[in-house]
Amino acid sequence: MLFSGVFDLPWWGYVLAALGLTHVTIASVTIFLHRCQAHRALELHPIASNFFRFWLWMTTGMVTKEWAAIHRKHHAKCETAEDPHSPQIVGINRVLWGGVFLYVKESHNAETIERYGHGTPDDWLERNVYARFQVLGITLMGVTNVMLFGIVPGLLILLTQIVWIPFWAAGVINGIGHYFGYRNYDCADASVNIVPWGILIGGEELHNNHHAFAASAKLSSKWYEFDIGWLYIRILSALGLAKVKKVAPTPRFAEPKATADAQTLQAVITNRYDVLSRYAKSLKDIYAQEVERLGHWSSEAQTLKRFRDAMLRMQQLSDAERARLGDALKKSRVLATALAMRQELVSLWERSNASKEQLVRQLQDWCRRAEASGIPSLVDFSQRLRSYA
Repeated sequence: MLFSGVFDLPWWGYVLAALGLTHVTIASVTIFLHRCQAHRALELHPIASNFFRFWLWMTTGMVTKEWAAIHRKHHAKCETAEDPHSPQIVGINRVLWGGVFLYVKESHNAETIERYGHGTPDDWLERNVYARFQVLGITLMGVTNVMLFGIVPGLLILLTQIVWIPFWAAGVINGIGHYFGYRNYDCADASVNIVPWGILIGGEELHNNHHAFAASAKLSSKWYEFDIGWLYIRILSALGLAKVKKVAPTPRFAEPKATADAQTLQAVITNRYDVLSRYAKSLKDIYAQEVERLGHWSSEAQTLKRFRDAMLRMQQLSDAERARLGDALKKSRVLATALAMRQELVSLWERSNASKEQLVRQLQDWCRRAEASGIPSLVDFSQRLRSYA
């Protein structure tokens, strides 16, 4: 009797049922909460939107405004003391195993919810049902599970549903997604892609891609990457239930212009993460050549090796570390020049108070000095910059 329900399944049938139900929850989080509500990357038809809201209430009890606000704050304050869940600040173990507690703590911060929670649903259902009776939804889900699968399987499936999002989203994505993995784009934060196939967590595995282009409805960027959340969005679009507002730009190239102009500037800024990624490859070549020239066992080469990742990823260093690296770079004019010119390149899209004409002149001057440096990698890169269309 304990196992009696509408469906009498073998053990593996209950496992598949649990995986299927939790995957619907994952899809609801990535499509509705994340890409639609937090970043406005797409619009959803009321049918789809209300289904996702209802399903998330039944399976997680999360409030849309709270989730969107906390996630927006994460982007705004990423890897700082104000970041609600940065493993770089509070440690990987605390985020991986206790990320849900960090989420709950931040959800009680009224300033966060008020400042970052704008534009989320505020209708009668949200105020009087979803936000007011969070536990009721999960209770109804439990009753439904028991009716469908029986007492023991139903409660086990409910337990799986309850822990699924706190572990995979609050723990794995917020933790490992800022700690272990590979990077396509040199963002200022520590975000990484966990694996190139975003299936189990709905595409959220491609976290570095997301931080590079937060407003993109598509999280995959390389030909070998797969974002199942994007597949679902395309299906919803074909059915008239979703409208994509923005995706990450695809770099286009033309014959190099003799002189960079306003269009070149706009293309460089639009594709800034592609620019930095390609520059990092040039910087790796320069670094390897300079370590070879200095001698692998020299003190300068050893220092450069120690700070290799910090140099390539533009990571923050302490005053003592910067001083030590600066001493080593005195023996490598080529690498010092390449690092300094990268920072100048970054300033093209960081200077909000400069006019377009000033930025065009800055880009033109950068290309001129790169080509006059005599450093082959910089000469080639200047030509590539003038090819962005």
